[in-house]
Amino acid sequence: MDDVARVREKIDIVSLISEYIPLKKMGRNFKALCPFHSEKTPSFVVSPERQIWHCFGGCAKGGDAFTFLMEYEKLEFIEALRILAKKTGVELSSSNFQAGLSARKEKIYVLNKIALEFYHFVLTKHPAGKQAINYLLNERKLDIRLIETFKLGFSPKSGTSLSNYLINKKKFKKQDLIEAGLAFEKNGQASDFFKNRVMFPLFDHRGNVVGFSGRAIDTNYYGGKYINSRETPVYHKGSMFFGLNMAKDEIKKQDRAIVVEGEFDAISLYSLGFKNAIAIKGTALTEDQVNLLSRFTKNVNLCFDQDLAGYEATKRSVSVLEKKGFSISAVIITNGKDADEAIKNDPFAFKKAVKISFPVYDYIFDHTFALFNKNSIDGKRQISNELLQIVHNIENEIVKEHYLKKLSFALETSYESLTRELERIAKKEIVNKDIVFEKKHKRSRKEVLEEYLLALIIQNENPKEALEKAKKILEDYEFEVLPFQKIIMHIIRYFEKQERFNNSKFLALLPQELVQAFDTCFLFPLPKFANNIKIKEEVEKIARELRALFLRNKIQLIAQNLKNEEKDQNSRKKESLEKELSLLISLLSKG
Repeated sequence: MDDVARVREKIDIVSLISEYIPLKKMGRNFKALCPFHSEKTPSFVVSPERQIWHCFGGCAKGGDAFTFLMEYEKLEFIEALRILAKKTGVELSSSNFQAGLSARKEKIYVLNKIALEFYHFVLTKHPAGKQAINYLLNERKLDIRLIETFKLGFSPKSGTSLSNYLINKKKFKKQDLIEAGLAFEKNGQASDFFKNRVMFPLFDHRGNVVGFSGRAIDTNYYGGKYINSRETPVYHKGSMFFGLNMAKDEIKKQDRAIVVEGEFDAISLYSLGFKNAIAIKGTALTEDQVNLLSRFTKNVNLCFDQDLAGYEATKRSVSVLEKKGFSISAVIITNGKDADEAIKNDPFAFKKAVKISFPVYDYIFDHTFALFNKNSIDGKRQISNELLQIVHNIENEIVKEHYLKKLSFALETSYESLTRELERIAKKEIVNKDIVFEKKHKRSRKEVLEEYLLALIIQNENPKEALEKAKKILEDYEFEVLPFQKIIMHIIRYFEKQERFNNSKFLALLPQELVQAFDTCFLFPLPKFANNIKIKEEVEKIARELRALFLRNKIQLIAQNLKNEEKDQNSRKKESLEKELSLLISLLSKG
């Protein structure tokens, strides 16, 4: 047995998925809200019997333990295999680690780990890091223990120190450094990407070093004050947080995350005892970041900078958090431009601000009313334009009504006029959604019923009996979904040799390209039936509807062909078509 098969045999898919999302027992399967798209009704089904999962909602994704982990954690197969092997105690043979994207990722992780150690050594033990360590200790007031905890470092001025070390001492190739984002090519030589900057290592939530953020310490610097690693196979700026690797356990424990803008903000909160603080790597929370954060909590305190950019970041972040069902508060800083400065100025006041954090919509309302003159017509228009879109995005109807009434009172305008404006916003969104939806493939009634019928057969206590009933009705039926027809034929052949249906035996004979379609039908959420007689009646009802749809389609096709033959005046062919049409109409009338 190879490594993959050994891991697959040992892993329990229900236990694995339960580590990421809450599952609820529903009959022989488990259900949950799908983690791969937004939904309010659970459509994500997990089968402990088949060790598979499938979403019957918007995304229609499915698979086994490997595909779940790959999809959820954005991993390559070999990375998922390594994680699951560790969980199951399977020791992998080196032959599994083939060259490819996963091998490239592993090399980048190794390079970044060595770079972290290099930068940290330069900062804490080398004369080249003296200016940087003084800056951190004296200007930023960091304790040496914090520097050690967060593994801060320094990239030397020379611009080639790290590249020379990795190539000459560690024997990596120039191209490896470039692909990892640690260097670029200049005059045929490797030149360091980061120069003369305090270095913040960026970890993913699994503890891998995926990249760096560098802050300039001189007033005369090239590029921005902060620069981040460029995008690589392991680092995507909009998909991660600074400090999540350290904060995730505390976030789970407290069931709350404090989200700040910068690395120094997160470090200062950590030093004050807020070990559930994380920093975004951008100007606002992205959908990917919110999806990642939702694994650990659904409660967030936004603590962004107290300037216009921070206010805009709050607004943009709220709309993304709201869609994912988060409870959102805002920390109002009054004694500093950001969390780091406020903590240094008055740590007790900052602690109090976190403790009494405002509902985020109150903060947005207060800030918006401070920006515009509510007593002028233009001011009312600007305020309503700003806030109605915010109110429209609120998922909870009670909360939405509360803020709509608040806006009505503050603007001294009728609740009805604001409601009409909200309806106009909603109509625009519906039109936009319809345009997107129209581009997607819409399944026909036949396709939907074929899937349902096959699910009724293979989930039946007596699949042979259900199959026989459907077969009599659908004797000359042609399936619209070819894989379903092929599966039916395989089941028929199976029962020629076997009396009772056994999933494992059947799947061993089923061609691999049909397994996914079979799994989908095996997990299809069937309604609850009072008894087996009701299930038989449902099989018969669906089979008859499919036959009727099939006959109607054929009748329409022949009727169209008859019209064409009348034009061509081919009497023999016309007569044949008329006979066939008459027969089909007769069959349809008999049901």
